[in-house]
Amino acid sequence: MTIRIDRRQFLLGSSALVAAGAAGISPAWAQADSLRLIFWGGQPRADRTYKVTDLYKDASGVDVQGEFLAWNDYWPKLATQTAGGNAPDIIQMDYRFIVEYAKRNAIAPLDEFVGNQLQLADFDEDQLEGGKVDGKLYGISLGANSVAMLVNTAAFEKAGIDAPTNAWTYDDLMAMGEAFNSAGVGMKVVADGSYSEPMLNNWIRQKGKELYTADGKLGLDEADMTEWFTLWNNLREAGVCVAPDEQALDTGPLESTMLVSGKAAMIPANSNQLVAFQALMQDPIDMVGYPRIAEGVGGGHYRKPSMFFSIAGSSQKKAEAAEFLNFFISDPEAAKVLDVERGIPCLPAMREVVAPLLDEQNQIALNFVSNLGDLLGPLPPPPPAAAGEIDLSLLRTVGQEVGFGARSAEDGAAYFVAEANAILERAV
Repeated sequence: MTIRIDRRQFLLGSSALVAAGAAGISPAWAQADSLRLIFWGGQPRADRTYKVTDLYKDASGVDVQGEFLAWNDYWPKLATQTAGGNAPDIIQMDYRFIVEYAKRNAIAPLDEFVGNQLQLADFDEDQLEGGKVDGKLYGISLGANSVAMLVNTAAFEKAGIDAPTNAWTYDDLMAMGEAFNSAGVGMKVVADGSYSEPMLNNWIRQKGKELYTADGKLGLDEADMTEWFTLWNNLREAGVCVAPDEQALDTGPLESTMLVSGKAAMIPANSNQLVAFQALMQDPIDMVGYPRIAEGVGGGHYRKPSMFFSIAGSSQKKAEAAEFLNFFISDPEAAKVLDVERGIPCLPAMREVVAPLLDEQNQIALNFVSNLGDLLGPLPPPPPAAAGEIDLSLLRTVGQEVGFGARSAEDGAAYFVAEANAILERAV
């Protein structure tokens, strides 16, 4: 899925976050009798979340007031709230931003609550590690998932070819696109993934590199980026992927994605998004791994914490917030409501609760994440603090410029690497 954010908005939000951390701002609003929660997602996620907050109120008497936004609206608002000293107590956090928020003290370490308000003895170790920054726990994973290619299987039937499997390659993608064009399916086989950070990350991991090194440096070079942009230029020129002007119509909400709008049969997304996408479409959707760079090459995928719940550094109710987090991840009735919309539950007992209740789409997601095989590699190092800006602003801008022909693959690669390194240096 392609998600965009205005560069100025992002930079203003990041600047506000820095200012808040430096000033040590604390909440200006009076303590209320309830907790505040903010999260990104669509209406289906909101409905599930609010059902759980209702369960929690019935069980504890504590009211959790929630607010949700689309991804591209979420981060500027959260940064602004943090700078204003009124960040919600409970914050939905992403793996690519957790380092930045932790290092700015915008979210609080949770270690003091482990064994008390937070019972994590049986929690999946890889998911627990994913929420740590510099050895301290800053986020509780709400589910494990993996990047995935969502596939409109009806479109492949119309094209008269088999849908891809986990064995497919980028060469196969080219052949599938040509078959779609010849059959007159009325859509391209795939959305433009040239400025999808997860696709780039998966591709470079298959080459034995990481997008970011453990010490927060850029893990690829100009030659890598030139090859990446050239790959997508070739797909674009062959009419395999969606044209730049149509791809630009994807403004963030699921309804505007190339899959839901019927402009592409496949889009890069995450395994936990299948349910939400299927709710918007009549054609059945399946999922496979991202293409391999060559037959037999794997290791690009990993079991990523789909998202975390963190506690605001400025919250005056950290212990109470931790109690809600524990309820959210370990209460059986909450698990039944949440199922795997945010990913595969990280507590074995909750997986046992959820598994018999899953519908077809959720079973697909569960089986996919559980059976990645040789596609699965290790969890990468936590991204550096500036990774969000590089993804949301730089990569998307440069990728679009290359797509529209405003930059060559070589020029786009040189500019991307130089600017990414400059952003990383400024963030130190």
